[in-house]
Amino acid sequence: MDLGIAGRRAIVCASSRGLGRACAQALAQAGCQVTINGRTRDVVAAAVADIRTKTGADVEGVVADVGDQAGQQALLAACPDPDILVNNNSGPPLRDFRGLTREQMVEGVVANMVTAIELTQKVIDPMVRRKFGRIVNITSGTVKMPLAGLDLSSGARAGLTAFLSGVARSVAADNVTINFILPGAFDTDRLRSTIDGAAKKQGTTYDEAAANRIATIPAKRFGDADELGALCAFLCSRHAGFITGQSLLIDGGAYPGTF
Repeated sequence: MDLGIAGRRAIVCASSRGLGRACAQALAQAGCQVTINGRTRDVVAAAVADIRTKTGADVEGVVADVGDQAGQQALLAACPDPDILVNNNSGPPLRDFRGLTREQMVEGVVANMVTAIELTQKVIDPMVRRKFGRIVNITSGTVKMPLAGLDLSSGARAGLTAFLSGVARSVAADNVTINFILPGAFDTDRLRSTIDGAAKKQGTTYDEAAANRIATIPAKRFGDADELGALCAFLCSRHAGFITGQSLLIDGGAYPGTF
């Protein structure tokens, strides 16, 4: 399928690895000019080179922390007035909510809610003027099915969802959409680290802990990052202009509800 976005300019946050990188590669494959982002220079450079080789697309890397204003300005200097913005950021580590300090709570809300809102503020009016814009926020399946220990991540991302869902309705008439992708368990560095921690805590092997996790997923496997990347690219396409303000689960059936 031709997604109809060849030549569009895209910023994908936290995209030197994992789910963000899969989104960046899918958009590059669709012909977009893509600006990727990460905090480690060597990793960003390697990701840029790899995506260019695989897609032949115009790909640029920005080494920056999108959580601060300087990092956001660096991204927008590299890609002024993007047509597509994919908001993505790593979540806080597993913690018992009783031990969270005020500083940790504020940091979590800034990383997983405020940053995406700030970037949206910066790009949305030019999108409205051009009558085309696609904003995709990668949140988490825990927004719909909270897990103990991920309370801060779930709460901040649920806040982002409520905040931008209202904004989505205010710009829909201008062909600007805002949607949310809620991933479940995907085979990424973060998931592998979480499973490794669980294995050590339970006194089992990594393979045993991974098998236990897979057993909770009706699809009986972890997701492949490219599957999420393809969904992201579709939501950014010209075909998805009638989809806005929606939270799309991609979790192999793990969420047990109908709605």
